[in-house]
Amino acid sequence: MATWLETSLFWVTQIVMLLGLIGLVVPIYPGLVIMWFGGLGYGVIRGFSLLGWVVFALMTVLMLVGTVIDNVLMGAGAKKSGASWTGIGVALLAGLVGTLLFPPLGGIIAAPLAVLVYEYFRQKDWQKAWAALRGLALGWGLSFLARFLIGLGMMGLWWLWVWKG
Repeated sequence: MATWLETSLFWVTQIVMLLGLIGLVVPIYPGLVIMWFGGLGYGVIRGFSLLGWVVFALMTVLMLVGTVIDNVLMGAGAKKSGASWTGIGVALLAGLVGTLLFPPLGGIIAAPLAVLVYEYFRQKDWQKAWAALRGLALGWGLSFLARFLIGLGMMGLWWLWVWKG
């Protein structure tokens, strides 16, 4: 029978994991890092068995891959559709500022709007600017899917640790 401390630790960690997973909808929200910190907190309080160390190492790798793949897929989608690297950087910066000023939707609105406006002024062609925006949006969608699947993998690993560790 689980003690109240074990039960509380499980549910607090589960809530942190879910907040990280659900937060992945927002592009610059560090959901995978939040999930990783949840696993770290669980390990520090519960203790690291051999299985715990292996699971935490795998969670660390997944978090790092997910963080990098996010930027790669979004940038690649926009670049493939004609956006400049500067336009992609402007979109990422606008997304960050928008999220900080108007969380959580500010970044979701600011990043695409920034790439559209920047690419229009750079190329003087609305069709090319819209193509860059569509590419960014496609990369964004693929990035979300990849991060969400990685987040599910991290949560699954943590559950393995909880039930077998």
